[in-house]
Amino acid sequence: MLLLADVVLLLHVGYAAFVIGGLLVVPLGGWLGWRWVRARRLRLAHVLCTAVVAVEALIGVMCPLTWFEHALLTASGAAGYERSFIGHLLYRLLYYDGPAWVFTATYTVLALTVVVLYHYLPPLRQQARQRP
Repeated sequence: MLLLADVVLLLHVGYAAFVIGGLLVVPLGGWLGWRWVRARRLRLAHVLCTAVVAVEALIGVMCPLTWFEHALLTASGAAGYERSFIGHLLYRLLYYDGPAWVFTATYTVLALTVVVLYHYLPPLRQQARQRP
């Protein structure tokens, strides 16, 4: 169960990396002329993933990945967040202590920023992305 909890944590870190990485790479790629950052599917997935995080925070729902990971840890008999070395490192990367309102505000601003980026650096139409 501990290994499965670490796998869920790894997926969670990947999700967070996609959201934050997209926020950094999309404007940089737009500025540098990287056409792949304007792919419609990528951009829609990024907006959707970011919106899910913000909505969860706004309505006060625990992230399903966090819940599932905690359930696996509890089922394995782990006290608190005892885990493997890699799991511990990933946990420290993903989770921070702080007031809930700080996270809600941060996630909301993040989602609004992604929507603004979508508007000011819109995805390219399919034909425009193909090479001649």
